[in-house]
Amino acid sequence: MPHAESVRPASPPRRRTLLAGALALLPAAALAQSRTPLNVLATIAMIGDVVREIGGERTRVEVLMGPGVDPHLYKATREDVAKMLRADVVFYNGLVLEGKMSDAFVRVARTGKPVYAVTELLPEEELIEPEGADGLYDPHVWMDPRAWSAAAGLIAEKLIAHDPAGEPVFRRNLATLKARIAALDAYAERAIATIPERQRVLVTAHDAFNYFARRYGIEVLGIQGLSTESEAGVRRIQELVDVLVERRIPAVFVETSVSDRNVLALVEGAAARGHRVVVGGALFSDAMGDPGTYEGTYIGMIDHNVTTIVRALGGTAPERGFQNRLGTRR
Repeated sequence: MPHAESVRPASPPRRRTLLAGALALLPAAALAQSRTPLNVLATIAMIGDVVREIGGERTRVEVLMGPGVDPHLYKATREDVAKMLRADVVFYNGLVLEGKMSDAFVRVARTGKPVYAVTELLPEEELIEPEGADGLYDPHVWMDPRAWSAAAGLIAEKLIAHDPAGEPVFRRNLATLKARIAALDAYAERAIATIPERQRVLVTAHDAFNYFARRYGIEVLGIQGLSTESEAGVRRIQELVDVLVERRIPAVFVETSVSDRNVLALVEGAAARGHRVVVGGALFSDAMGDPGTYEGTYIGMIDHNVTTIVRALGGTAPERGFQNRLGTRR
């Protein structure tokens, strides 16, 4: 039977809040009976896809937030809470990604439901605390395939705890998934290295790509901060226009779950200074592509991002990605 400590808070490890205190007082969650399938609810698709890959037919996965949904702003509905209560296990990202759902997680966990914050199960040294983030860790861990592979291992351990009979299946599927993520990571490393060094600057709508930057040695500049709740000021936009013009950066990028208004302001600002900047494409940041598409998988999401970034910034990458599957159905 797991202890209360297995239910992790939505707040970052280095900044305990009332939520952390509330969860620390929770009763021990009841271990689910081994059965097939295990009903799993995930808040975001990046987690849901990993659970499906590992769990296979031994899990039935439901994802709360679909394509184009911004988890920073998402508020749990009464039906969402009901879905969490009906699930055998709940996985959420944590590190305040789903900050407006904190009360819902506490309410569900108090019933004894197993509720796990995936990123908060990772060692702290894996996490990034950006400058000016006021002690908050960056929640966008999935942008580093190596770190997300480690998160997949932690998800597998929780599935095994709730379905011990499925352990051989879970471990076999995990090994397959890790090998596929490693191949994706190797492709990303090779492709990004082809971008001219002066142009290895990724300008996006908000700071969702810090882990991507750390892994692949590319500079990332976001208009907004870690959360899309933050406002982009005129000064910040002007600073980024200066960077675009001075470094002759050819492209900026919109995000599928964030308004393109601020990014288009950069394009217009650079044009007014005599430098042509194009929108290099739409990146998947806080949400994946449509269900049933290649981009609606974690690997497809990252493949799309890498390929789009590399081609727009002057590097070399195959038009349809490293598996020749971009734009296809699953």
